[in-house]
Amino acid sequence: MKIESKQFEELTNKELYAILNLRTRVFVVEQECAYQEVDDNDQASLHIMGYVADELVAYARICPPQSVYPQPSIGRVVVSPGQRGNNYGRQVFAFALGTASRMYSGSILKIQAQQYLQEFYTGFGFRVISEPYPDFGILHVDMTINL
Repeated sequence: MKIESKQFEELTNKELYAILNLRTRVFVVEQECAYQEVDDNDQASLHIMGYVADELVAYARICPPQSVYPQPSIGRVVVSPGQRGNNYGRQVFAFALGTASRMYSGSILKIQAQQYLQEFYTGFGFRVISEPYPDFGILHVDMTINL
């Protein structure tokens, strides 16, 4: 898998469409969550895209401090349904975490994780800092890591 990162202004129309298509397909349609998936944080974020051939198969975004949270954060981690089980999510998240570590060294990074993925994130060193809570019908936990 080829992984690249771009600021919002660097994204082509085709790249932005592929990102929004993948995120909406999974977070809104597949997970049956009616919410504003496209938000104002996209414009300030660094977009991490994983490709197999020319197909976007995995994605995450790094949000700067004072956008989603007071701390920097990684979110919208997603893998295309037909590409799951290939470690693409782990690869994209590792790339995003490494990039965030360089960008925000010495900071605390905060994420909102779907509870069923808690073990995935603890494998990267994150720790749970909240009780499970519902967010659009899916249980989530807040997690942090020291960069």
